[in-house]
Amino acid sequence: MAKKPTARSEFVMFDVFYVDGSQRSNRKVDANLLGGLDGDEPARAAIEEQDRLISEKSGLPPLAIKSIKRSGK
Repeated sequence: MAKKPTARSEFVMFDVFYVDGSQRSNRKVDANLLGGLDGDEPARAAIEEQDRLISEKSGLPPLAIKSIKRSGK
């Protein structure tokens, strides 16, 4: 019997630059959040949420994001 097709999740990778001068590369953001009138701006909120969850687990405060850009550009 043939398998049913599953929904594919597409991701866009971003480089994140923080105000302290550090950088994180290849942060995944769901492609469904991007595009439209807001462009890549929703990626910032998604990455901030990821950082918040990471900081809760590590016990360290999240860093403030200075800028983001798509990886490879």
